[in-house]
Amino acid sequence: MALIKAVHIPDVPIKNNLDHHHNINAAFHDPLHSSSSIVSKEEKTEVVGDDDDNAGEDDEMKMVMIGHRGSGMNMLYSPDQRMKFLKENSILSFNNAAKFPIHFVEFDVQVTKDDCPVIFHDNFILTQDKGVIIEKRISDITLEEFLSYGPQKEPQMVGKRLFRKTKDGRIFEWKVEKDDPLCTLQEVFQKVEHSLGFNIELKFDDNIVYKEEQLTHILQAILKVINEFANDRPIIFSSFQPDAALLIRKMQNTYPVFFLTNGGSEIYADIRRNSLEEAIKVCLEGGLQGIVSEVKAIFRDPGAISRIKESKLKLLTYGQLK
Repeated sequence: MALIKAVHIPDVPIKNNLDHHHNINAAFHDPLHSSSSIVSKEEKTEVVGDDDDNAGEDDEMKMVMIGHRGSGMNMLYSPDQRMKFLKENSILSFNNAAKFPIHFVEFDVQVTKDDCPVIFHDNFILTQDKGVIIEKRISDITLEEFLSYGPQKEPQMVGKRLFRKTKDGRIFEWKVEKDDPLCTLQEVFQKVEHSLGFNIELKFDDNIVYKEEQLTHILQAILKVINEFANDRPIIFSSFQPDAALLIRKMQNTYPVFFLTNGGSEIYADIRRNSLEEAIKVCLEGGLQGIVSEVKAIFRDPGAISRIKESKLKLLTYGQLK
């Protein structure tokens, strides 16, 4: 099975006659589909390639492009200006990605205190008040407060300044060349180019132990929006939270569910998150359709590709390939 290198969206080669979304989604839906797919995601895109066993049989199914957080994630400390060009996880970024020959955009969904699914990657949102950084958990604020951060839809309104904290604790003001207001899941369904499928990551805090009733409440809020506004748009669910992935599979059978794992690159208290073997067990026991793995875990154990394929699961990867 060939591993395809990820590229920035502006560098995506134009390929004619890309598959229709419904055909792609149907392949994801079928947990017994014989061919295994692998996705490589760097900062900007994911590339899905079919395995070499079927080469020549269906060339139209060889590649799927997925835009990571739309046109790409923001890395405010990076010298690469592409990391600061468009606000990640925004309608502007998603629709910009739609200009390229891609099939899906990936984004992160959380639920506010008043049960509104919103698009935001980090667990905490940061602003500054009288020189002091104030941070609040997304799940602890209302939709109204969430939307008060950053640029506003009304030109006369001024939003709270946005900041971002890196894993090592550094804080940067969230400034990009082309900014856009924060948005809800409903708005994304309504305002993003309909030709794009959605790879919806169900975002949860790694440091919180969630009870089943908490997860159910959050997922019900997300499914309510999807059931009302998805129409025939292709959707993939994914989550690092194993119980959330298993639960969303039980709560619906329309859309495929993938379990996200770093495959042991970092160690967590929940052993299900610490290896590809555990990820396979989670998928098989819960009827999930596939695994999204940090690519370094695959490099450490390339034989895992065969084991995943033998388990009739799909494989996607994320992370830099260098």
